[in-house]
Amino acid sequence: MGRFRSHAEQALWMVVAAVAYFVAAEVGLRSALVGDQITPLWPPTGVALACLFLFGLRTWPGITIGALAVNALLGPTLPAVLMIALGNTVAPVVAYLLLKRVGFRSDFDSVRDALELVFLGALAAMLISATLGTVALVLAGTVPAHGFWGAWSVWWTGDAMGVLLIAPLILVGKSIRIPKALSPLRVIEAAILVVGTFVVAVTATAVSANLLFLVFPFLIWAAMRFHLSGALPCALIASTVAIVAAARDFPAFTGLDLTTKMITLQAFNGSVALTALLHATMTAQRDRARQAVDDTCSQLAQTVLTISQGRPLAGVIDSTRPRRTQPPGTAST
Repeated sequence: MGRFRSHAEQALWMVVAAVAYFVAAEVGLRSALVGDQITPLWPPTGVALACLFLFGLRTWPGITIGALAVNALLGPTLPAVLMIALGNTVAPVVAYLLLKRVGFRSDFDSVRDALELVFLGALAAMLISATLGTVALVLAGTVPAHGFWGAWSVWWTGDAMGVLLIAPLILVGKSIRIPKALSPLRVIEAAILVVGTFVVAVTATAVSANLLFLVFPFLIWAAMRFHLSGALPCALIASTVAIVAAARDFPAFTGLDLTTKMITLQAFNGSVALTALLHATMTAQRDRARQAVDDTCSQLAQTVLTISQGRPLAGVIDSTRPRRTQPPGTAST
């Protein structure tokens, strides 16, 4: 009975992973820049990596099923579909194994965890999916041979951004607990951050890409006040607005060729993700250190108070003073 229950749970998590991957892919494909399959933000990679951390490595078949379902609808050929699905499965699995090997903690206790996610989970592991996927499209004739590196860079960036923006949001979200006594001012502050980030990003894309830097004060504010739970949603909003604006040729991206457009998006999205992730992690680590110092000081004060109540502090001090000895043959007065 226990074994059956274990297998049933495993099958359930596979289904959850497959459905989550498919839904995330449908959302990501709406902002494709190269053909119908390559987008500068590919949420399924982040969803897949988060599922592996939440449900275990045995859920990888669910990722494969989700990838096959998505690419089967897009084509172009069966070998290409299989090759792309293979890359979409292997890349998050390799990212998971690499992060586990170096002791990555999904609650982001330190800056080291954030850097491990950036360099191992996003930049290194996603080379696999970008390479296999782009090669498959070139062999199928969907992408011309001379466009390999352009398509590859978009694919790699999209997968990396999915890991940096989506995976931490899911992993951090599982541990968020809404306090019973929620301050109205706190809610208002959070709403201002979310709405402000959206309004500034939309305004910037409607005028000039040079104004996109105006979202960074909101990201830093969110990181300082709400840590990852506030910084990551704001970062995702800013990146999504920029990607949609580029895909729909908003004024900030009008007249730019694909290469220039991708360089702008890559620089902006990478800066947004790193600012939110690293600044929030550093702020949280600093706050925990400060809280530990405050707790230690409180315990020390309580210890001193207990000692002073048990024996007068002055007596303790007097008793610890060395007695002054008199020279031999001298009478005391």
